[in-house]
Amino acid sequence: MAESIQTQLRKGVLELCVLTLLSRGDSYGYEIASRLMQEVGMGEGTIYPLMRRMQDDGQVSTYLQEAPGGPPRKYYRITETGRATLKAQREEWKNFMTSIEKMLGDAP
Repeated sequence: MAESIQTQLRKGVLELCVLTLLSRGDSYGYEIASRLMQEVGMGEGTIYPLMRRMQDDGQVSTYLQEAPGGPPRKYYRITETGRATLKAQREEWKNFMTSIEKMLGDAP
């Protein structure tokens, strides 16, 4: 049961994590997926559908850039809508964490 809770928590903050990464600079899909796998244990199968949805929602835009020794890479860039979403989600996350910490501090 603990594993399913951990998976749900990861999925719940994945968009926040992607927007945070992109707020620091443009990145291509595999780079984003690798970083998220390293940091929070979420793989490519989860990332690419999320990136498509975020693009459809106007939170990210894409462009192609030549890659050394291979085909062009699709890079993702955070948009103004994405920045506004990131700001709102960060505030929600802080409030959520404060509430959880308060509740856990009251546990016997």
